[in-house]
Amino acid sequence: MLVSSRAIASAVSKASSRAYHASTKAEARKFFVGGNWKCNGSVQQSKDLVSMLNQSSLSTDTEVVVCPSQVHLQSVKEGLRKDIGVGAQDVWVQGNGAFTGETSADMLADLGATWAVIGHSERRGKGESDAEVAQKAKYALDKGLSVIACCGEPQENREAGTTNDFVFPQIKAYADAFSKEDWARVVIAYEPIWAIGTGLTATPEQAQDTHADIRQYLGQIAGADVAENTRILYGGSANAATAPGLSQKPDIDGFLVGGASLKPEFVDIINCQGTTKTLKPVNIGINGFGRIGRLVMRAAQNDPMVNIVAVNDPFIPTDYMEYMFKYDTTHGEYTGSVERLDEKTISIDGKPISVIGEMDPSNIKW
Repeated sequence: MLVSSRAIASAVSKASSRAYHASTKAEARKFFVGGNWKCNGSVQQSKDLVSMLNQSSLSTDTEVVVCPSQVHLQSVKEGLRKDIGVGAQDVWVQGNGAFTGETSADMLADLGATWAVIGHSERRGKGESDAEVAQKAKYALDKGLSVIACCGEPQENREAGTTNDFVFPQIKAYADAFSKEDWARVVIAYEPIWAIGTGLTATPEQAQDTHADIRQYLGQIAGADVAENTRILYGGSANAATAPGLSQKPDIDGFLVGGASLKPEFVDIINCQGTTKTLKPVNIGINGFGRIGRLVMRAAQNDPMVNIVAVNDPFIPTDYMEYMFKYDTTHGEYTGSVERLDEKTISIDGKPISVIGEMDPSNIKW
């Protein structure tokens, strides 16, 4: 039977604990940010996210991986800049065969994927045992994939003070399956289940305490060198506001990001430790709804880094703007949605755009 977190903590000296922490972090544990897109994204949204990342300034001190839905994985891999890794959100426990609906590590490696998320709480919630999760992870490693190995506790364990009694068996299952060499291609993602999608986030101190306990336990069961070198990510709904504080803790080596990885703030999280300035979407106002203005507006619809906020034309009312944009005799019929909302607003693909009718553009407060 596993002992409590406090007993584990007292059993490991403060000196050895420090050896696992800040003195080694900068030297051996490169900051890591993974984006788990979960069951989200259309073909167009995936293209938009790829475009956003391709145009963004990203810290070279951070390793970045995104994990789209399996159906979008190939297109993301083909379109994404090469300094960002692409991974899957799950794998099957063995190779190809008569396993309807499963995706093997063999297939993912053939596709060019380099990472796989294993043991996420949303998979464990469907009944996957620690042993099955560890089997998946080991097979993925054997086929050349690197692994984001997840662990985490529900709220009742957090409130009862038994977080480690729940999490340590998950870590032990991985350790029993992995060789010492395997750990070089593994990052651990601690994801407190009670903080996923709930709006709750562990304080930096709470997260640090659990990360430190995981590292200490990993040192006991896998060796001090594994504990020192293995990156431990925080996966409890980190966002641009919470990432800087969390990232300063010595045992937090990055993040596994959920919903925020579908937004521009994902880049803020990637850059949360350094001085790299995040590229933000550019707000644009269009003066004149002639062929050039309409062309700019069309181009912006497929670029998440360009945000059309308003269009000015004193001669064209919104009902005719709707018709002109939809049935454009110069650029061709627009395949998206166009709608006049009122005399001062049109909507393109569901996004409202203000319409101004000012003769002198210098009077406009864009």
